[in-house]
Amino acid sequence: MKSLPYRILGLLLVVALSPLYAQEDRYTLLVYGDSLSAAYGIEESEGWVALLENRLAEKQYPYRVVNASVSGETSTGGLARLPAALENYQPDLVLLELGGNDGLRGLPLESLRQNLIAMIELSREAGAQVLLAGIQIPPNYGPRYTIPFFQLFGEIAQEKTLPLVPFLIDGIPQQPDLMQNDGIHPKAEAQWMIVENVWPFLEPMLQHK
Repeated sequence: MKSLPYRILGLLLVVALSPLYAQEDRYTLLVYGDSLSAAYGIEESEGWVALLENRLAEKQYPYRVVNASVSGETSTGGLARLPAALENYQPDLVLLELGGNDGLRGLPLESLRQNLIAMIELSREAGAQVLLAGIQIPPNYGPRYTIPFFQLFGEIAQEKTLPLVPFLIDGIPQQPDLMQNDGIHPKAEAQWMIVENVWPFLEPMLQHK
């Protein structure tokens, strides 16, 4: 009878610590992008990354989602930040969504290519799978730049043998009422469409414990 309280105490400790163990037992998905992923102009909880985290939980995928996206980020800035992000979060999967600001600034495509490839290789060296998200820029930048810009993402995906979301916000710019006043960023009510664009390519990469 004297040992009973100790048994009860042990059970209580197991129950109390189990959520901590559950958190440690999760995989980490790092979303690494720019304003399209940083919930620009809307509440963070309304952004597609938060909605994706909700879907993962609903479908009982054991993932925590870290959103390391920064509005205005270029591929050069992203490359500079990435080593620290990989070290801090130790992701199992990186969703790489950068390049849009390079395009809007008309920066050289070869620099974008080199930066994206370097980030892919750094992520893989850190033990993470990589999902690349493609971007299009408005047609007023001219076909001599916009067409090879868009094609660049597919070329990199093929070269590095990794899955590609062809166009992150596909279906949204075609409906102006779903875009914010700047004509670049989707409104809150369109964020679920981004999740739908990402999900078919992300889900096959997900793991269960």
